[in-house]
Amino acid sequence: MTGSIDVSILVNTFRKPRHLALVLESIVLQRCSGTSLEVIVSDDGSADGTQRVVHDFAATSGIPVRFTSQPHAGFRLARVRNEAARLARGDYLLFLDGDCMIPRHHVAAHLARRRRGVALLGFCARLPEKVSRALVPENLAITNLPALIPPGEYRMLATRRRKAWWHAALRHPTKPRLAGGDFGVWRDDFCAVNGFDERFVGWGQEDDDLGLRLRAAGIRLESILDRTCSLHVWHATDPTATPRWRDGPNVSYFERRGRLASCRHGLVSRPPSSLTWGLPADIAATPLGRAVAAHLAGAIVVAPAARCEIDVVVRPGAAAFTRPAECRLAIVAAGAAADARLRRDADQVVEVTDAASIAVALDSAG
Repeated sequence: MTGSIDVSILVNTFRKPRHLALVLESIVLQRCSGTSLEVIVSDDGSADGTQRVVHDFAATSGIPVRFTSQPHAGFRLARVRNEAARLARGDYLLFLDGDCMIPRHHVAAHLARRRRGVALLGFCARLPEKVSRALVPENLAITNLPALIPPGEYRMLATRRRKAWWHAALRHPTKPRLAGGDFGVWRDDFCAVNGFDERFVGWGQEDDDLGLRLRAAGIRLESILDRTCSLHVWHATDPTATPRWRDGPNVSYFERRGRLASCRHGLVSRPPSSLTWGLPADIAATPLGRAVAAHLAGAIVVAPAARCEIDVVVRPGAAAFTRPAECRLAIVAAGAAADARLRRDADQVVEVTDAASIAVALDSAG
């Protein structure tokens, strides 16, 4: 039942049981008396000692712990994080990567700073390989974690914090950016945007996308790096990671126009019937228009000037986009003309040939 837990700490992991053991031990050392915590470990199908690490932690930590896993079928971090969120009972969700330890005041810092309508953005300081290899869970209780952070990493965090302050002051539309391995968000706000978009498969951009959609839903993103950060335990670079952000397999999808604040494939799947649509005045004037209307029978269709999630025009037809909408969708029959103005105004233009392709267009829009 939501509300019985103050903070749900959601830890994603894959084939790093030693790192996970360090992260879980850093959680049990949190100084936040009077706060009810739970830990949910979400695994991407590790076939090693990961589940045993979680089992042993649950038996000794005194914190409610749950574990979820899925068959490994490529890099599906968005789905892994959503799986943890689906199990969460806390009012506030604190996301952590399974290789990022947290200092003892980390949860308390979030509790002191959190407020409704705001997501708090952290980031990690990277520990050197030698320091990382020397860490053992049994010694964390006598280890001053912040003292392990190299001076260069402190400078990096300070620069990131100053940039976040400046971007917030300027009300920048896309910055500061959300890093999925260390951030806190109210559960209601996370659910309002339908969590991470699970159409992101492969390395990168799923957290950037979440940050943009939170902003679109009216959630303010603020840095918490003046209070706390996480500590990344060294490991070899993931082979799926690309050298540059722009080289990632999800960049083209991330940069699409017409992004919905509440994604189509997140915590829940949103079929066309669950969205709000705008239809043109001439929807019944053409066979294509009538076919589109038939596919949207039972969906929420708004009045001519009302705001909607997806506004539709069809060609052949003469109507233009007129409503405030998150996505403007032009559906064009094969062989029909789509004028330059329509292509300029539309966020997405889809050519259709039959009923099946119309259904695909409506299912994939946004």
